[in-house]
Amino acid sequence: MKYMIFSVLLAGLLFAVPVLAEETAIQTMSYPALTTTAGQSADIITLNILVEEAGVKYDYCDVPTVAMLAAGVGLGGAVSGPGFHVESLTDTKQYPVGTPFKTLIVVIGASLKGMGASGLTISDEASRTRDILAYCQENGIFVVAVHLGGEVARGPAGSDNELMIDVVAPYANYIIVTADGNVDGRFTKIAEQRGIPLTQIHYALDLVDVLKQAFGLAE
Repeated sequence: MKYMIFSVLLAGLLFAVPVLAEETAIQTMSYPALTTTAGQSADIITLNILVEEAGVKYDYCDVPTVAMLAAGVGLGGAVSGPGFHVESLTDTKQYPVGTPFKTLIVVIGASLKGMGASGLTISDEASRTRDILAYCQENGIFVVAVHLGGEVARGPAGSDNELMIDVVAPYANYIIVTADGNVDGRFTKIAEQRGIPLTQIHYALDLVDVLKQAFGLAE
C-alpha cells in the first residue's frame, strides 16, 4: 500500500533516532495478519507505513466486520468504497485466500472526522470493536493493541480516545505504546492488572524493530 500524500510523515519518522523499547517483552506474532483501527484516527496510516517498513505482509481494513474477519485472508473479497478501505497484501502463495488470520494489530485512536467518514458514532465504533475482539478471543487470534498518538492524542478522562483504550487494551494479548502516550502509566497499569505483556517504545519508528523481531524478520 502506498500513501504518497503521507511521504512527509514517513520522512519525519525516519529522521527520528530509533531507540528500541526500555521495557521489552517482545511477543511472537504469526501470519496471516490483519491491521485495523479502533477509533478511525489517521494513526492507522502511520501503523500501516511502519508495518510495511518492517517487511510484514498483511491485510488491512479500517472497519472490518466479524464476517470479514472470519473469511480470513482476502476478507471475503471485500472491496474499498466510500468510507471503507480494504487492502490485501498478504503473500497468498504462502497463505491462500481464506486462510484464517492469526494476528490482529489494532491501532487505538479516536477521530470524529474519521468515524464520521465511515458513518459511525463512537458508540457504533466501540460496539463494532468489541465484536471483533470477542471473535478473536473465541478463535485464538492474537490481538496486538498499539497506541502511537502520544500524550496529545490521549485526551481528558472520558474522552473518545480514552474510551477506545478501555475497549481494546484490557482485552489484548500484547500492548505496544510509545513512552509519550504512557506518561501517566495507564497502559502499564492495564498490563499489570490483566497480565498482558507490554512493550514501551520511545518513538513510533521503533515499532519497525519490534515487528521485525515479532514476525521473525530481524537479521
